[in-house]
Amino acid sequence: MAYAWDRLPVPRKLSDFERKWSRRYDPHCFSGVWRFHDLLPFVPVERCVTVGEGQTLLHLADGVGRYVGINPGGLFLQYEGMNPSGSFKDNGMSAAFSHARSVGAERAACASTGNTSASLALYCSVTRLMKAVIFVGSGKIAYGKLSQALDYGALTVQISGDFDDAMARVKEVSKELGIYLVNSVNPFRLEGQKTIMFRVLEALRWEVPDWIVVPGGNLGNSSAFGKAFFELKQLGLIDRVPRLAIINAAGANTLYELVEKQGLSWKQGDPDGAAVCRYYDEMDAGQRRASTIASAIEINRPVNFNKCIRAIEVMDGVVREVTDQQILDAKAQVGAGGLGCEPASAASVAGAKKLVSEGVIGADERVVCILTGHQLKDPTATVAYHTTDQELFNKVLGSRGVHRAAFANRAVAVSNDLDEIIKAIQLYS
Repeated sequence: MAYAWDRLPVPRKLSDFERKWSRRYDPHCFSGVWRFHDLLPFVPVERCVTVGEGQTLLHLADGVGRYVGINPGGLFLQYEGMNPSGSFKDNGMSAAFSHARSVGAERAACASTGNTSASLALYCSVTRLMKAVIFVGSGKIAYGKLSQALDYGALTVQISGDFDDAMARVKEVSKELGIYLVNSVNPFRLEGQKTIMFRVLEALRWEVPDWIVVPGGNLGNSSAFGKAFFELKQLGLIDRVPRLAIINAAGANTLYELVEKQGLSWKQGDPDGAAVCRYYDEMDAGQRRASTIASAIEINRPVNFNKCIRAIEVMDGVVREVTDQQILDAKAQVGAGGLGCEPASAASVAGAKKLVSEGVIGADERVVCILTGHQLKDPTATVAYHTTDQELFNKVLGSRGVHRAAFANRAVAVSNDLDEIIKAIQLYS
């Protein structure tokens, strides 16, 4: 989606947006998406739907920075788990939902590993403007996320297969029944997700960081971030673009394989589509399915692949893969710093650590890692990592290649005796 910026009112400088806070009694000024309406003006502001999304935090995290290898004052965590449904998806859903409303949609559908379904169900439930239809794969959704879709009243259809199968079916069903599709293949979703970067800049007093590090699943965020910075540079609102690092889980690493291993690139609009098709054919022939504890990025066929490799070109980006072990260790470090995140979020921190160890990211650079979802999205993984129950550990994590919990904070078992309890507290505190 391209805007005719020369015909639209745009701010002279980014700090002009700060004036919106003086009118935060207006829901659209309070929204962390719609207070930036001038930079995503695809629908009149009075038609924009908000449930208070975007009240998120950019947290300076020196403790996590030490783990990653970044100097004090250099590592920030953008905590999107503070959104109403607990993940970054509300940024894009607000935008897609606003467009759906403007075209008179009565039903909206998505395929989901959990966060998209929770967000869509929330917007439908709160606004009563549409009915939600959600497709999930069998056994491929965390209970914390599924509980949201069910609680918010969405029609939930569980099919045999994984996310890629669910995505294929929801596209067919939406076309057949005329249902509005809100997956991130929808360009309006990406418009809303651009605002994550606007809020990062706002928190940094409009200074551009050196790196943005983001988990890579369906690649909507990385695509949106590239578009955000391209447009800001085009409008003269920033003088440079940060670098982008996209982090795949090793069990769902299509982008890493094609970009880093095979050298595929945007080539100014002429990517090698045949190479992508060959890779997917080989994946099908080998019956390779995505498999990672980071369920939110457990995707083999990212729908925003081409937009993402364009973003890599715009932001001089790199792609890395991290194991489930590295993800969960990084997650424990984030949690120890007071911000709980779901496993997929921690891929950004694990990836930043890897890039620092490789010398790609410098210890003195300013780095923003995106935490995409709240800890309670997938509490099972958290409990299994910290548990003293070896059977639970093996069942939940061992099958994923996770063999140790180096940063576990295990419960201390004591008898129901005052003296024993006091001894334990004195010993371990």
